[in-house]
Amino acid sequence: QVQLVESGGGLVQPGGSLRLSCAASGRTFSNSAMGWFRQAPGTEREFVAGIDLGGTNIYYADSVKGRFTISRDNAKNTVYLQMNSLKPEDTAVYYCAPSREKYYYTARSFDSWGQGTQVTVSS
Repeated sequence: QVQLVESGGGLVQPGGSLRLSCAASGRTFSNSAMGWFRQAPGTEREFVAGIDLGGTNIYYADSVKGRFTISRDNAKNTVYLQMNSLKPEDTAVYYCAPSREKYYYTARSFDSWGQGTQVTVSS
């Protein structure tokens, strides 16, 4: 059974930063690319960022490119999402997920979700 625990969300002013963390169960993490998704009320879940097992195949949605950075620490079974220059439209519940693939992932290769962490960007 996959276990995912996201943390690091909160309320931040526009232009601010947050760092999200996701701790995953060992077996899942060591065999999977990892991704971050987000969902705002009334919208579909959006694939925000992905990183393969080796940390070299990295994806960003156009909406976050240049502002967000995904990384992973394989020794700690943790994936991170550094979010800078936050905008009100970044407000959403953020979820991490493991991919069924190790290296060549797509948005459709993720299918297990954590409980999510709320990010609210507001003045």
